[in-house]
Amino acid sequence: MKITKTQSLANRAHIVETASQLFRERGYDGVGVAELMATAGFTQGGFYKHFGSKADLMAEAAALSLERSAAGACTIGLEEFVNRYVSRAHRDGRDTGCTVAALGGDAARQSDEVKATFASGIEKTLAAFEEKYRAGTGATPEQARAKVVSLFTHAVGAVMLSRACPDDSALADEILQACRAELLDALAAD
Repeated sequence: MKITKTQSLANRAHIVETASQLFRERGYDGVGVAELMATAGFTQGGFYKHFGSKADLMAEAAALSLERSAAGACTIGLEEFVNRYVSRAHRDGRDTGCTVAALGGDAARQSDEVKATFASGIEKTLAAFEEKYRAGTGATPEQARAKVVSLFTHAVGAVMLSRACPDDSALADEILQACRAELLDALAAD
């Protein structure tokens, strides 16, 4: 049965959404095309009607979730970001959490297209934070840029290190608590 162009676009969007969640949960190498398509409710053969390769889908799925993260960064203050991001709920929500924390290590070993997608998404998030920081402190553009690069890097690192520990590890929680406190103190000092 032939499907409409509208339905084809909706199917593609559903595959990208499903891939975005699965990739964040299990990493790029932890999800095969057959499993991904089955999870999305399609056959494996349909994959190549939508994408040239798994790498193409990886870049598109990353772009989707990174765009959402940047948009979310525009809606909350920096203190709220730190409290939400450097938390046990975010740490445990790999499939719905930040793409940078979930896939940053994987992205470093991927194609230039995937790396460029990450760089663009990170830049948009930093720009959103930079605007908020400048508005709240009157910092120069250079000061604001340095501050938000440090803040985001520390937040991502805290989540990644916490995730590297066993789920029930006291160290996992200690990392989050110590880093969250340091980040909030640094913001309060400004």
